[in-house]
Parts: sequence; structure tokens; C-alpha cells
Amino acid sequence: MIIKLQPVTAIEFVVAFLICFVCFLIGYLFSRRYYRNRYENELEEYKQKSKEEAPQTQESRIRAVKTMARKGEAIMGETDNLQMFKGVKASKGPKLELNFGSIGVASEAEKDDLKKISGIGPFIERKLNGIGVYTYKQISKFRDHDIDTVTQLIEFFPGRIKRDDWMKQAANLMKEQQQEQDE
Repeated sequence: MIIKLQPVTAIEFVVAFLICFVCFLIGYLFSRRYYRNRYENELEEYKQKSKEEAPQTQESRIRAVKTMARKGEAIMGETDNLQMFKGVKASKGPKLELNFGSIGVASEAEKDDLKKISGIGPFIERKLNGIGVYTYKQISKFRDHDIDTVTQLIEFFPGRIKRDDWMKQAANLMKEQQQEQDE
């Protein structure tokens, strides 16, 4: 006959719980010890391999720097070692220029507050001023090719100028400015 173990009293429940808890702790501690030893061994193997391969890595890094030097580029700020390229200026491609013949020329003395245009903050205003755009009149005369050029020159989000409709806003601000002067 098989005797069924069923806890009846509170003490038997506590003893059963303690037995289960002790079994859990034993399993947890042994698995923790096992994985710690396993990963420590793997870490030691990795350190050993990296020590053996370190001279080879250093040599390949030097080779990479020399290769980059032949192309006119340097990696990780090592331009001090590249004396043969001293005085040579790098080119980033064709230089973009804004067509002031179509939008007009303005000076800093004629400068309008471009921040009143939605989408232009102090940073973008400084960049626009840096490329020679100072007035609402200039912005109101932007065409598609001017917008593309300005976007690339000030490194702005493509399509943002059209989406915010800077040209219309500039024309409206120019009209308001004209009305204030007429009064």
C-alpha cells in the first residue's frame, strides 16, 4: 500500500516549504558557481588570445594608417605623423554658391529679423547670414534651385524650407514691414 504524503498541520506546511526552499537555494548556488567558473575560464582564454595577437593588431593598425595616409585621410587624429601632406588642402567636392543674381544682394546693415519666420531659429539665422542671406526680400525670391543650394549650404533638413513655406512668410513679413514704414 502506498502512503500518500499530505501535509495536514501548519508545521507540516512549513517543513514542506523549507525543504523546497533549501532545494531551490542549493540549485541556485551550484548553477551560479558553475556559470561564474565557466565565464571566468572563457575570459581568461580571451585575454590570453588577445595578448598573443596584440603585436599583430598593432602592425595592422600601422598598415591602416599608412594606407589612409596615401589616400590623404587620417584616422583617429593622427595627422601629426603625416608630414608629407603638410600644406595640402582637402576638397569636399564642388563648391556650392548661392545665385545672388536671382535673390538679390543685401548687407548686414539691411538685416531683418529672420527668426520671425516659422522654422528659423537663432542658429539657422546665423547660418543664413553666414551665406549672405539677410533680408525677407531675399528669402521671398527663393526658387527651387536656390532652396536646394541653401539647404546644402546650411546643412538643413531637406524639404523643410518648402514645407514651412519660408518664401510666403517672408513676403508677408516684407509687406507688414512696408506698411509700418508707410504709416
